[in-house]
Amino acid sequence: MARMLKSRPHLTHHSLHYIRKDRLLDTPLCELPLSLDRHWVKKNIQKLYRELKNKGIKFKPHIWISDDWFSPDGSAGFALPFFILHPRLIELEIEMIGEAEGATPKWCMQLMRHETGHAMDNAYHLRKNKKRQELFGLTTEPYPEAYLPNPRSKEFVRHLAGHYAQSHPDEDWAETFATWLTPRSGWRTKYKNWPALEKLLLLDSMMDSLKGKKPPHLKWTEVDSIEKNKQTLREYYRKKRIRFGMNKSPMFKRDLKRIFSSHGKVPAWKFIHSHKKEIVEEVAKETDLQLFKVKKIVVEIQRSCREEELRLISSDTQTSQAKKKALIHLIMDNTDRFFEERSGHIIM
Repeated sequence: MARMLKSRPHLTHHSLHYIRKDRLLDTPLCELPLSLDRHWVKKNIQKLYRELKNKGIKFKPHIWISDDWFSPDGSAGFALPFFILHPRLIELEIEMIGEAEGATPKWCMQLMRHETGHAMDNAYHLRKNKKRQELFGLTTEPYPEAYLPNPRSKEFVRHLAGHYAQSHPDEDWAETFATWLTPRSGWRTKYKNWPALEKLLLLDSMMDSLKGKKPPHLKWTEVDSIEKNKQTLREYYRKKRIRFGMNKSPMFKRDLKRIFSSHGKVPAWKFIHSHKKEIVEEVAKETDLQLFKVKKIVVEIQRSCREEELRLISSDTQTSQAKKKALIHLIMDNTDRFFEERSGHIIM
């Protein structure tokens, strides 16, 4: 007699808060109960559309749920990642990867403006503009596997972290567009006497010429929609961790075991995450290391703590300050070793 297979219980937005981690990881992405309605992301989308309207732009990018932030080439829209649509999934993303990109309304708006820059480019074929090609470079230039930005360069705007505008001409365009679109960004004053201002002025002129014009090239294909993605969360994170170079052996194991314990109420990785901003800024200040590089080290330390199941015995103010200080010194003493072992490249 054939054995009956147990079917997965139907997930709801509410039950997603309480499902066991192993059951959640075995859930296909297409079965996650997610929607852009009744969520703060919906308010962000409405805000984005208002910003475009206020600029006189007659274009609303189509937005759908996928497994990452991206605007497919030729598409007049963009995808946003599933995990920002539920607190439990944000928590899981942080646990598995170290951060959840776009998980706050402000960060999400920054990314949405950036992706809208790509979608505008596709909808109006703006990459064909000769002056744009001259100032920004060609779309056909290959994307690098990694890039090492110059944090002191004034040829690029500074919108997303990591000096992302320096990674490729199309990202430079999208970052410049996002800066231009952001209300009260004061870009004319902020970038005065910067070479980047010439790019902003060109983009401003191009957008002025598009006022009231409907886009001639509308393609609404939802590439890699979550509704068609049958891989489980477990498989999604296995692939993502490999892609991010997180399948290597944990770093700083011995040192971290001196700082933290094998028992206690608070997981060490959660403690580090809650103090990440302070740790990153302090290390960057003391070492002159770029923020995005320090952030990379902290993410690796979180991973090591999680894999070693390290915990914090007490979370009182005195203990927390001591642990933060110990972590800061650990990072400062090991920056050279970290980048030697990780080849010195930051994958974006």
